[in-house]
Amino acid sequence: MESKVKLLGHPVHPMLIVFPLGLLITGVIFDVVYFMSDNDSFTTVAFWCIAAGIIGGLLAAIFGLVDWLNIPSGTRAKAVGMWHGIGNVVVVVLFALSWWLRNGDPAHAPSTTAFILALIGIGIGAVTGWLGGELVDRLGVGVDEGAHLNAPSSLSGVPAASNQRRDERLMEREVGRS
Repeated sequence: MESKVKLLGHPVHPMLIVFPLGLLITGVIFDVVYFMSDNDSFTTVAFWCIAAGIIGGLLAAIFGLVDWLNIPSGTRAKAVGMWHGIGNVVVVVLFALSWWLRNGDPAHAPSTTAFILALIGIGIGAVTGWLGGELVDRLGVGVDEGAHLNAPSSLSGVPAASNQRRDERLMEREVGRS
């Protein structure tokens, strides 16, 4: 099932998720460095990494929702996508709470609660990331129909299956009917 929102021939949602994932994880890493060094500069960087990660996560969610709405009902992909999306909303909420708890401190130092919320968010994010991988790698969500190892460039505007030999396309159709 192809993604409904693409940029230069590639699905937008997977392009965007790397930013919030990286920023939120980096925020937690800077918290750990702060705890080890007691240098407030790391808390400020963590605070802004988390803020940017939350914004990026919400932006990625919009494109993920568009793709999820186009998955056929009653499929395993629809259910996996639902848990992926709900879990990622929980991740964003946990980090938003962690960020809000830091907001009152001029150095943005995390309280124990703020740090634990971020750690839980990272743990849930690992599970939802796996679910996202399941959607793409196992269930083919966001993958061009007819994708294969010799498909033409997505920038060419030519469908992925167009340079596949006729007998390969026919065989794929037959396998799909089984």
